[in-house]
Amino acid sequence: MELVADLLKVILPAALLLWAMYLAINAFIKKDLDQKKLEAQGLSDKTTLTLRLGAYERICLLLERIAPSQLLLRTSPPEISAVAYQQLLTHEIRNELSHNFSQQVYMSDEAWLTVKNAVNETISLINLAATELEPDAPAVALSKKVFEKLLQSQRNPSEAALVFIKEEARLLWAF
Repeated sequence: MELVADLLKVILPAALLLWAMYLAINAFIKKDLDQKKLEAQGLSDKTTLTLRLGAYERICLLLERIAPSQLLLRTSPPEISAVAYQQLLTHEIRNELSHNFSQQVYMSDEAWLTVKNAVNETISLINLAATELEPDAPAVALSKKVFEKLLQSQRNPSEAALVFIKEEARLLWAF
């Protein structure tokens, strides 16, 4: 019996010491793993932020390029008919959008929908202006008619979308 008591006097403190060391080492390892996860997440967030801001920049450029005033100046009407110029303009707008389809991955659904609506409204504006012209009218007449429609509506589709996109991009800095 005395042997068991002596054995317990040695084993019990050793077991308690081992248990305490296990808890201390486990806490240290957990803290180290958590810190490494936070560092990795910080690097990931930084990369994602860079990609997202790049996407917003490209979409702003898209919206600027398809704004009727910029589009008409950039594609000054050659000596073609209004119908051919209408096709050229709508093709140019769709081309600009197709080069930026991948940017929707980095944007909210609402932002991408706003961009698509601006594109569709711009195309509609051009098509509406074209319907008010004779089929054999010159391209310059279409340009003038688009500018007239733009002034009448007092709303540039790209401007509203740009405001929304810029606001959403600014929210990225809030986090």
